[in-house]
Amino acid sequence: MNVSFFFEVLAGGLLAGVMYSLVALGFVLIYKASGVFNYAQGSMVFFAALCFVSMLEGGLNFWLAIAITLAVMVLLGVLTERIVLRPLVNQPPITLFMATIGLSFVLEGISQIIWGSQPHGLELGIQDVPMEWLSEKANVNISQLDLFAALVAGALVAALALFFHKTRVGRALRAVADDHQAALSVGIPLQHIWIIVWAVAGFVALVAGLMWGARNGVQYSLTFVALKALPVLILGGFESIPGAIIGGLIIGASEKMAEVYLGPYVGGGLESWFPYVLALGFLLVRPQGLFGEKIIDRV
Repeated sequence: MNVSFFFEVLAGGLLAGVMYSLVALGFVLIYKASGVFNYAQGSMVFFAALCFVSMLEGGLNFWLAIAITLAVMVLLGVLTERIVLRPLVNQPPITLFMATIGLSFVLEGISQIIWGSQPHGLELGIQDVPMEWLSEKANVNISQLDLFAALVAGALVAALALFFHKTRVGRALRAVADDHQAALSVGIPLQHIWIIVWAVAGFVALVAGLMWGARNGVQYSLTFVALKALPVLILGGFESIPGAIIGGLIIGASEKMAEVYLGPYVGGGLESWFPYVLALGFLLVRPQGLFGEKIIDRV
């Protein structure tokens, strides 16, 4: 076995896994604070990327387009909490889940009405070419764009981890996640916390949209990136930020390895479905995920 090729495949999978973790973070943030599984996260990623690239093509400065898109995503998060979820407080989880499915279709429709449905290329100034020095010294081909996206995603994950553990708002978010009623009893305003969470999720969707848009182009298929985050959530746990990271790395590495080393024996195409098989097998062993808490119901 070619060792340099093995490490190249492994590195490519880990870098892709960091990107999956970035999308999974949006799910984790909202589920952790409100118990809502936000099916619309993929549509938020698409909406953010399409908004940004449309303004960029319209002649706006890169940083101004970033600032405006961030403001739009924060506003979207606030409006979602106010208009869609707040009236459904204390409703069954399936009702909230169905509301986010409706929100997903609304966002896709609005984005295509405003900006059209044609694909767009997105340039961030980083070329999708192998890093020369790494190719020459280690004979390993790793894309500059993939490495840049992984570094950005890693920095965002680290910043969110610090935010949750070191700031007053972060501690309040963790208190709400642990027990809504107890958080209310000590004066933590749930509605304000949920607004912050949805705003942060909008920011995460923007970063994910830029990274995935630069890699695959800004097109409708970006909405399906969220589906790749589901195996990540199953492995890592729906309420764990570290779980989103570890789960993403496992899924990214395993799908690449399966495609390269097992694909030739089954006709290829493993990369598209192997993560779901892995997640299904994991559900049978540890349904709460690596970092999820085991739920014990007394009967």
